[in-house]
Amino acid sequence: MHDLIALTALGGTGPESCTVGSVSCRECPDIALASVAARLGHEAETRAALATLTGHTAPDIEQTSGQTVKAFWTGPDQWMLEAPFETHEDLASVVKRHVKDAASVSEQTDAWTRFDLEAPDVQAVLELLCNLDCRKMAPGAAARTSIHHLGCFVLCRSANVFSIYGPRSSARSLQHAIIAAMNSAL
Repeated sequence: MHDLIALTALGGTGPESCTVGSVSCRECPDIALASVAARLGHEAETRAALATLTGHTAPDIEQTSGQTVKAFWTGPDQWMLEAPFETHEDLASVVKRHVKDAASVSEQTDAWTRFDLEAPDVQAVLELLCNLDCRKMAPGAAARTSIHHLGCFVLCRSANVFSIYGPRSSARSLQHAIIAAMNSAL
């Protein structure tokens, strides 16, 4: 029998975090993810299923919605769903049961890594990382952008908290870019 140990995207047994000035960056490995793409002709059915699952209407372009299970828009009739891993380890299976044959669902938990940035002026860091106008992003906004040559999603959780999703395979490179921006901005 193997004694396997779960590792975070950065290779540790627990999440890494760092603080530069007033900005904190925290690795968030405890999130389950699943992608949903509505099948042609089943867009309304998929949106209805997502509304049932999240407790809110499916998010529109560059928006997020939901309670425990949250969704953010990733493309036309496509969404990423996130939920606490502790209670939703099987998120993709749960989503598939809700959408049935109306959408394609894919497990994404180990494909992405999430970093949460928090500070009174976190936008100064984000301005150095990507070409989004983060100062105009209201809570509940989400956008796809490039950070350090990586396709990423940036979600505005509140005026002082933003989440960045990037490819898990490039987690260390993404973290390096974030910390470099934190050092440069402050």
